[in-house]
Amino acid sequence: MVCLFLKRQASVFLDLGQGILDNALQGYNATLLAYGQTGSGKSYSMVGYGPNKGLIPTLCQRLFQSIRSMQDSRQCQVFFSMLEIYNEQVVDLLSKSSRSAGGLRVREDQQTGFYVEGLRRVPCDSALQVEQLMEQGTRTRTTAATHINNSSSRSHMLIIVQLKQIFSKECITKQSNIYLVDLAGSERQRSSGSEGDRLKEGTAINLSLTTLGNVISALADMALGKKIYIPYRDSVLTKLLQSALGGNSRTVMIATLSPADICYEESLSTLRYAERAKKIQNKAVVNESPTERLVKELKAENAKLLLRLSRLGQEGRKAEDESKELRRLLTHNELQIRAIQTLWEQHLQEALKDWETQYATITQERRMMQMYPYIMNVNEDAQLSSVVKLFIQEGEWDIGLADNSPRALSIRGLGIQEKHAVFSNQQRRVSITPVSGAKVIVNGLQVSKRTELQHLDRLVLGSNSTYLFIGFPSERSAEDWSRYDYDYFQSELAAAEGFHIQSLCDDQGHRPHQPDPSLLAVFYDYIKLMPMVTEANQMSAELKKGVEFKLEIKNLAMSDSKGHDLEKDIAVKVTSVESKQVWMWSKAKFINRKFLMEEVYQQQVAGGEGADRAPLPRDRDPFWDPLEPLHLGSAHLWLQSLAFRIPLEEQVEMVGPEGTEEAILQAQLVPCSPAGLALGEDDILIDPSELLGKRLDFQLVLDQCCGLRWVKEARNRGVQIGFQVFDCPQPLYTPAVWHNVNPLLDHRVQFTALRTSQDLLNYLQSNALVLELWGLQEGCSELLSNMDGMKMTQEDSVIIDKISASEHLTAETGSSDLSSSLRALHQDLDKLRNANAALKKENSALREQLNSSRNGVENNRGRQERRGSLRPSCDAEFAKALKVFYHSMTSVRGQLQRLRRHKPSEEEDLLGLRLFVDEHTFLLKDFSEQLEQCVSTLKHDVAAIVRRKREKSGVWS
Repeated sequence: MVCLFLKRQASVFLDLGQGILDNALQGYNATLLAYGQTGSGKSYSMVGYGPNKGLIPTLCQRLFQSIRSMQDSRQCQVFFSMLEIYNEQVVDLLSKSSRSAGGLRVREDQQTGFYVEGLRRVPCDSALQVEQLMEQGTRTRTTAATHINNSSSRSHMLIIVQLKQIFSKECITKQSNIYLVDLAGSERQRSSGSEGDRLKEGTAINLSLTTLGNVISALADMALGKKIYIPYRDSVLTKLLQSALGGNSRTVMIATLSPADICYEESLSTLRYAERAKKIQNKAVVNESPTERLVKELKAENAKLLLRLSRLGQEGRKAEDESKELRRLLTHNELQIRAIQTLWEQHLQEALKDWETQYATITQERRMMQMYPYIMNVNEDAQLSSVVKLFIQEGEWDIGLADNSPRALSIRGLGIQEKHAVFSNQQRRVSITPVSGAKVIVNGLQVSKRTELQHLDRLVLGSNSTYLFIGFPSERSAEDWSRYDYDYFQSELAAAEGFHIQSLCDDQGHRPHQPDPSLLAVFYDYIKLMPMVTEANQMSAELKKGVEFKLEIKNLAMSDSKGHDLEKDIAVKVTSVESKQVWMWSKAKFINRKFLMEEVYQQQVAGGEGADRAPLPRDRDPFWDPLEPLHLGSAHLWLQSLAFRIPLEEQVEMVGPEGTEEAILQAQLVPCSPAGLALGEDDILIDPSELLGKRLDFQLVLDQCCGLRWVKEARNRGVQIGFQVFDCPQPLYTPAVWHNVNPLLDHRVQFTALRTSQDLLNYLQSNALVLELWGLQEGCSELLSNMDGMKMTQEDSVIIDKISASEHLTAETGSSDLSSSLRALHQDLDKLRNANAALKKENSALREQLNSSRNGVENNRGRQERRGSLRPSCDAEFAKALKVFYHSMTSVRGQLQRLRRHKPSEEEDLLGLRLFVDEHTFLLKDFSEQLEQCVSTLKHDVAAIVRRKREKSGVWS
């Protein structure tokens, strides 16, 4: 497998990296961009992982190989810079100083364009130095990401390699800038836009990527001859890449795609992005400068000055003043020459000293790894994992924000206290003791007292600072540590909360070894959002916003009108602790709001004492949203009885998205006359096909809603019930009822099908009417029934089952052919007149035969009337039997739903599980007995009806 990866990386370099290197050696600016969604392989292609080196280290290695092979013809100087752009702030990843508030400034030079003021340029003379600098930058990036709560998938990494080639013979210098860019995940560009969030334009996190898309689109249009403004200045990223995108550079863009089918839309968007980028036309030129020519001219001028000085010495003292001036010019020129020639050597010596210091630090770290246990960071981005190592030497060590103690381990992150916990290393045993109020999780379980650690234990400190504990060297084996990645930590936390893929499969009736792909997608979304929800709760607490966030699975226990499971999705429930107000945010909306929360948090808390702590206005507060009706649950009212014109009265359970009982609804389906009068038993049908082409009227009656859990939690709430029948274009809603746990609805709606079609009949026999429960809060607008597009009868009944398009087409075709058919009828009329005369003759003969057989007909008439009277009575009895059967099956269906939702609690012990098994067995037995009784009763009634029919038929015959 490693060989396969190495071959792939080598192929990528030959296809893309070699061209970048060749362009740089020729004196052109070159740029390599990696674009795609998170997890599709951008960082792997650019940086690589472990022995599978990516484009950047391979390119630098080949660059120095080329330099060594050409050192006879030119002198080469290489400078390396590494920066990160997050939230429109530039961070120098190679800077020794602490991170400045607001980041580095981007300036503009009339000659060179945009540049980063104060960005460190480190000279390098080997590929090993470049690798060490990249490791240093990664370490800085990891620390900064933990400190400001950043994720690498939301930041852009930019590496700038400056190559300066001095050609002594030609007296010219070529200077090339190589930009290597690992862009943020492309899904960040669209994560907020799809939801129409009111604050989607407020975030600066997406600004660079969005502006980059606008710039590429504008440049593509310009390549087609359009005159259009290019918005380079709208973001930091596009400022720095101005020459790479539409100027003096030869640019390559890698578009990475995920093979997962759930990423289809994002993959399609990435391909469209790349298609637009292909249309851009740059005009690259070789960058030459006359540096060496200046040095040669200075040397020639010095030779002339020395010749003049020798002549003046022979002439005597008269030329002493002129001689002093010439010597001053000679000294100045020599200083210029020395400065030009030694500047590179000085920079290189300084870089070598820094590299030696860093190498000593790395050597010291490796030596301590073989002596002491330590904790190692685990990051969402594998490139940033295993970078920070905190060693636990003998004795007690405090861990937290404080770093003023010699026996302190300093960490940063959300929810980390000044003194968060105490590590103890005594007698080759390591333990951790949380400080009061500090959150410490070991192997998925929160601990509050001293806990002894074992090799490869997983630690979560604060909100989401994840570390892997590495024991003493004697405890370490050849086990692969890489399996303990970030997803492993989150899956372990989810399992501790009772959420894992097996429980999902059990709830949905799937076997664990064959999980539904949609359930897998929900599971991975859940564990991906878990740390984000934890961080949002921590920011809410520190900013004193008073709201709590909780993950929920949307439609987990809900089905459509046919009983099929609805598509599962993740939602975030937001609750105000004080007012009990509730919001329900989609996954995309929460992610967008989380970005905005981070901005507010950095400005008010992480920004330090000088940060702006003024409260945000409500319309700009990412923790607040206007109140909207919430979907609480639904119930199914099966329509099969209407196909037989049998009334139905049920108490249906309103089930929430996760299977909780939200309320009990009393509802009726009443077949009626056009005037709204209920039909009797004599109108019951044996065969539903008798409805075809006939008028059908029925009423939906919602009597009362009992035990509203939504209102029990807060009395200032209300509810509405919505429903949509067959082909109604819009749902209808009941009037809102407030402040009542058991409200009377007394809502009645009549529906009419003027000519019942086969589609409607199929709908009644196989579908249920889905009754949706909506929750209202004070200040929330009520749901209104939109009657646009609905037709009503004179009795104010809603018309369903409209005339199909095919019937309209048939009617139009018939009217157009009417005239031709009329002509054909006139032609046939003459033929019919001739035939009429022949029929009159035959009529007289038939009369005689009819008179002779009349006596026999009168004798049989009495028997036929008696047999005809049997059918209505049998039909009525059969209809009554069906009615009893449907009512009995209602309770059986309710028992089946209770069985599906019945499951043991996560906290139950062995005795509790036995009680659960006994209770489940009893429910199954009760269900079986009810079902058997219903079926046997129906069989008995039908057999009795058939027996009586046969007996009467036999007597009368």
